[in-house]
Amino acid sequence: MGSEGPTTPITTIHVTGFKKFHGVAENPTETIVNNLTEYMYKKGLPKGLVIGSCSILETAGQGALVSLYQRLQSAVISKDSESSNSNRTIWLHFGVNSGATWFAIENQAVNEANFRCPDEMGWKPQKVPIVPSDGGISRTRETSLPVVEITKTLAEKGYEVMASDDAGRFVCNYVYYHSLRFAEQNGIKSLFVHVPLFLTINEETQMKFAASLLEVLASKS
Repeated sequence: MGSEGPTTPITTIHVTGFKKFHGVAENPTETIVNNLTEYMYKKGLPKGLVIGSCSILETAGQGALVSLYQRLQSAVISKDSESSNSNRTIWLHFGVNSGATWFAIENQAVNEANFRCPDEMGWKPQKVPIVPSDGGISRTRETSLPVVEITKTLAEKGYEVMASDDAGRFVCNYVYYHSLRFAEQNGIKSLFVHVPLFLTINEETQMKFAASLLEVLASKS
């Protein structure tokens, strides 16, 4: 009598997408991320899920780092101000793979920047380490989230989705590597997901996928 039941752990998810870049005039991730909060509220947020922020990054390596780290740091400050140790913070990054026909849940990033074309700020590194102090270009960092389990759950919901160990060597991998490194240092989690163009999988299906992914992430420990 007078005792309260266990509180539901809160999962706060911060989401990023990218602007246009060489060869992709309209980046689907910009549309997905800009519309995600409204879409989720209309659909009904699952219990225990909070959308912390939705941000659009420049499709650039070094040029995106200042804004990326500002966003990452603000999430840590917010996390530290929360009282419950059971609450979790996840960074979810969306990027486009213009040649893909499936969604890809990325398990890892590699410490190598090897851009096939200049990024949106004109930078074109070739086979250089993203973080030199981490070692050589073969160094990898893996997400602490259960990629295989997440992928399986989404596939069971009817989505064409696969687990991937190769996020490329362009801006997506560059941002993911920094995010994974920051997450490990600050006790949070990070995940990168590649989506196809809307010409391949239409916008409504991609919005449903993004919503389902948030729900799955909130349900996984």
